[in-house]
Amino acid sequence: MPSDTPTVFVLNGPNLNLLGKRQPEIYGTETLADVERACSERAANLGLSSAFHQSNHEGEIVETIHRARDEAAAIVINPAAYTHTSVAIMDALLAFDGPIIEVHLSNVHRREEFRSHSWVSKAATGVICGLGSRGYLLALDAVADLLDREAG
Repeated sequence: MPSDTPTVFVLNGPNLNLLGKRQPEIYGTETLADVERACSERAANLGLSSAFHQSNHEGEIVETIHRARDEAAAIVINPAAYTHTSVAIMDALLAFDGPIIEVHLSNVHRREEFRSHSWVSKAATGVICGLGSRGYLLALDAVADLLDREAG
């Protein structure tokens, strides 16, 4: 990709490496590799580049968000369980200057009460939940639109 192609960091939190195996009745049967392929294709079609990351470690996610400050135009993040617990991830996102779209595979508002609270939403430009892996693609569409508006 040319260096002027905006990069979107697509960040994934704990247990998403088990996507397709862990609770498929909630999270679906697609693997994280399937999601990564779809995101890469969608990003390319939108004139973007995607950099896909997954970690089960909060500090690693924070470090990746810090890197995004210099390397990414936008962030799409599925923080998984850290959604409800991580002030550190929220603070790191608040230090990022581009669009941030929070994604959840399931509709967190139809699940356990604790899942309705998101620290990440405090930093997010927008939130997409309940649409399965399609939410990542819609997030990339939103990012492309937001970046075009900023440029225009």
